[in-house]
Amino acid sequence: MSLHKGKLYWPETIEAPSKHRSLESDQTCDVLIIGGGMAAALCAEELSHTRFKTIVVEKGEVAKGSSAANTGLLQFSNDKMLHEFIKDLGEEKAVRFYKSCLEAVDELQQVAGTLAGETGFIRRPSLYYASTEEDVNKLKKEYEALHEHGFEVEYLDSEKIKERFGFEKPAAIMTHGDAEVNPNQLIHRLFESAETRGITVYENAEVQEAGRDGEAYIFTSGDHSIRAERVIYCTGYETIPYRVKDLADLNRSYAIATSPVADFPEWTYRALIWETKRPYFYMRTTEDGRIIAGGLDEEKMDADVTDEKLERNGDRLIKRIKEHFPDYEIQAEYKWCATFGESEDGLPFIGPHPEKEGIYYCLGFGGNGTVYSKLGAKLLCEMFHEEHDQELAELLDPGR
Repeated sequence: MSLHKGKLYWPETIEAPSKHRSLESDQTCDVLIIGGGMAAALCAEELSHTRFKTIVVEKGEVAKGSSAANTGLLQFSNDKMLHEFIKDLGEEKAVRFYKSCLEAVDELQQVAGTLAGETGFIRRPSLYYASTEEDVNKLKKEYEALHEHGFEVEYLDSEKIKERFGFEKPAAIMTHGDAEVNPNQLIHRLFESAETRGITVYENAEVQEAGRDGEAYIFTSGDHSIRAERVIYCTGYETIPYRVKDLADLNRSYAIATSPVADFPEWTYRALIWETKRPYFYMRTTEDGRIIAGGLDEEKMDADVTDEKLERNGDRLIKRIKEHFPDYEIQAEYKWCATFGESEDGLPFIGPHPEKEGIYYCLGFGGNGTVYSKLGAKLLCEMFHEEHDQELAELLDPGR
């Protein structure tokens, strides 16, 4: 499966990405992490603080899959609003999930602060605006739900939006507690940090499950094998477990990074911006003054993406930016499309295989993949110590 196509921005922000060793002998470990993206890096960092001997295997190079096309918005609010989750799950479970996401953003900040080197992590608020007048009541419900349960949120009418951002929308809520990050930098820094505490990362090591040996699983890669008591699949959208396939859809989304802008005088706090319309348009800024914008999601991925289509959708995203900030003189210097997955119920898939003891998944399906991955890394680590949040685990269980 092709996870992305086009000219990506984040890989060019890393001058000398770290390289990892090749698998050249048989290995034994307590935990085997399969994958080399954000979820794998966060699981490796979490486990590096424990007694578990952990190995990471990536079939290509780390940070080259979906994470290379990640747009780096870290939000506790989800594609599905809190008041909608409350309706579907009940108040207690919905609020617990939203608070877990906010805690994950806080924990990402704590981890980023311990890493050597740049990660691009900056706390930002999010502006979530009503795309049409018909969506205003929905936003009011969301404001009330967030406010009632202790989240830091403001309700903005059209005048306040105009005052703070210069563009006109019917209404918006501004949530506080979100962040932005350079995903490629973060992944490399996480793996580097984990390796200093004994985690081993192998690149160009595609593995195949080869059965059991007592309580351990055996995986082979070329002429070598890895024996692991526990396995975490962090394979993202490329290798999807059979049960998850029934509960998730794979789609395609487009994104751009613009030429640099000298200043953002009307873009208050350089907030993350998104809208109520589905599929939604979103945008953020970068440390070097670019705007990353995305959207134009496609539900069917049958047709190949041509250079002409990338160019056309890049122009459409520039037009959307200019609807908000018409004075910016910008071009789309980077244009790409990427595969992304969404679950039917709006929740990620984190936890044990429903039938195979010792097999676990950390699959951050949805618009908040990095936040979900941090939440998942912590939850799985707690499961291994038998001290996890049972209610949260049941909510995110891959076998649900």
